[in-house]
Amino acid sequence: MTQTIAPRVRTLVLLLLAAACALLAGAGPASAHAALTGSDPRQGAVVDKAPAQVSLTFSESVSMDDDSLRVLDPKGRRVDDGRPSGTGGTTYSVKLHAGLPDGTYTVTYQVVSADSHPVAGAYTFSVGAPSETSVSVSAQAAGGGFVGGLYGVGRYVSYAAFVVLVGGAAFVLACWPRGSGVRAVQRLVVSGWLALTAATLLLLLLRGSYTGSGKLADVFDLSLLGEVLQTKSGAALVSRLLLLAAAALFIAVLFGAYDKREDEERRDLTFGLGVGGSVVAAGLAATWAMSEHASVGLQAGLAMPVDVVHLIAVATWLGGLTALLVALYRGPAQTPVPTLAVRRFSRIAFGSVVALVATGTYQSWRQLGSWTAFTDTRYGQLLLVKIGLVAVLVGIAYFSRRWTAQLAETVPAVAGQRQKERVAASGGRGDDEANTTGKTTAAGKVGAAGKATAAGEAKAAGKTKAAGKASGTGKGSGGSQRAAQLARQRAAVDSARQKRQRDADPHRFGLRRSVLAEAGVAVVLLAVTTVLTQTEPGRTEEDAKAAGATSATSAAPATGAVTLDMPFDTGGQNGKGVVRVELDPARVGANDLHLYVERPDGTAFDIPEVKVALTQKAKDIGPLPVAPDHITTGHWSADGVQIPMAGDWEVAVTVRTSDIDQVTLTKNAQIG
Repeated sequence: MTQTIAPRVRTLVLLLLAAACALLAGAGPASAHAALTGSDPRQGAVVDKAPAQVSLTFSESVSMDDDSLRVLDPKGRRVDDGRPSGTGGTTYSVKLHAGLPDGTYTVTYQVVSADSHPVAGAYTFSVGAPSETSVSVSAQAAGGGFVGGLYGVGRYVSYAAFVVLVGGAAFVLACWPRGSGVRAVQRLVVSGWLALTAATLLLLLLRGSYTGSGKLADVFDLSLLGEVLQTKSGAALVSRLLLLAAAALFIAVLFGAYDKREDEERRDLTFGLGVGGSVVAAGLAATWAMSEHASVGLQAGLAMPVDVVHLIAVATWLGGLTALLVALYRGPAQTPVPTLAVRRFSRIAFGSVVALVATGTYQSWRQLGSWTAFTDTRYGQLLLVKIGLVAVLVGIAYFSRRWTAQLAETVPAVAGQRQKERVAASGGRGDDEANTTGKTTAAGKVGAAGKATAAGEAKAAGKTKAAGKASGTGKGSGGSQRAAQLARQRAAVDSARQKRQRDADPHRFGLRRSVLAEAGVAVVLLAVTTVLTQTEPGRTEEDAKAAGATSATSAAPATGAVTLDMPFDTGGQNGKGVVRVELDPARVGANDLHLYVERPDGTAFDIPEVKVALTQKAKDIGPLPVAPDHITTGHWSADGVQIPMAGDWEVAVTVRTSDIDQVTLTKNAQIG
């Protein structure tokens, strides 16, 4: 039965890994986690004279170098001084050369957001009038290409290895102490440590190129590596390597001194290993929490410990599941996973799921902020996929718990024989236990398994008898070799019989299949989680959309006008309506102002008086009064309205609908 299932296991795991890699490959470059929320000059703006500097405002703080913010003229030549600086909070600026000619200029930026992800983009503005430009703004990207894909694979491997390392060790300590001596479990945990160490080193080497040029050759630039070590992400990766050194010591004790202790002595060592392992696991989880999403934004001081709990809960559940899967399929028949260990893990997994739901709910609220973000943002859509996968995983786990409740342990025959031998050697103590074991073993030989076992034993007996005759004629070293060969044959026969007896239990077989299905879903879940950590949070994406809408409105002057709609209600007769203000071309200098008054149903009507005033509070200019002339029903106009400088102007409109009923309305407009 095991030989039939093992190829299926390998095929399914390979297919799931391929699906995970395809999911990562389709993720593309890492999305910007710091959104551009403002700029001066604005995107698409046309200014009368060249500005002294260009300023960019982001949704969170970013890190820059000399090439992070560049301004290029229509021929692609750089016209900034190459020394970007912060001007307060999240705003950064670079000075421009004096005497720039008219034309279209391109602003490019490539920075690293506070949550460690690269951010890149570009936009244009014009001096005097738009012109042709040789600079392409569509090619701006960050975190893409081969280096970006390799970095994404490294992130996935590091998450998966952390899960295997922490969850596998926790499974041994909390559920199956005797599993510390099982070679398959040892290889699993050690492989997790090796993979996490290798992935961390890879990420450290790739970091500079990933956030910079994207060239593979820069991976070996030691000066660039020195710059990475001075960043928050570089410090987190180095800290992870130091903690992995402590984890190596923990693994050595777990599979060394701990495995060699007797049960009573193990209990004394379990507490110390549990405390030490928990500290190391929390430290490893903190290297992600302190350098990524949780470290910036809303309630960062609370979000980081919550993220640590979330990661440890994931590792305990999915890593323990992986260890159980390996023990069920690859563990030796002499030491099968006991029912008690499976039931302990079932309880621990349930607690981990509860912790995941609680911490995941908080993280979702923090990163999304609204229900619409679930469907309107890529982060929300991926989060829905993750929630769906977790629901499927919990559903499969329900069936695993049912198999666990019905699980009946089958003790191998050799184990029963060894029990009898130990009892005999100790003077006959434990006869009851030996008899019970023997009965259990006999009960295990049922159905087809019993027939196969009998046939195997008869065949082996024939071989053993023949080998015995042959060995009788041998002398010296030849006899010793034949005796060793005979012992190996007996061991192989015993092992095959024990596996058949172990797999004869239908409940244990059902548990293995359900655990395999859980592990398969977990592989895809980790892939989605990796992509999610590289995706712009919903709150930031919505802020960026709002900023883009504002930028589009403010860029309207290049097309000829700014339009502001302001509903009013003075409370009297004919006191409700809408005032529409149109400013054309909404640029420094002379402008035409048109004002329309309409009822709620859209029909134009006259009011006794309407006045307009313009104020720029940032420069303490105004209010500048405007007295429009009545043109026709519901239409007032003023020519040659002078606006002295570009910026954010407040437009105030006073509407009087009777001798005593009036209201003043205000709205801001970007004049460029």
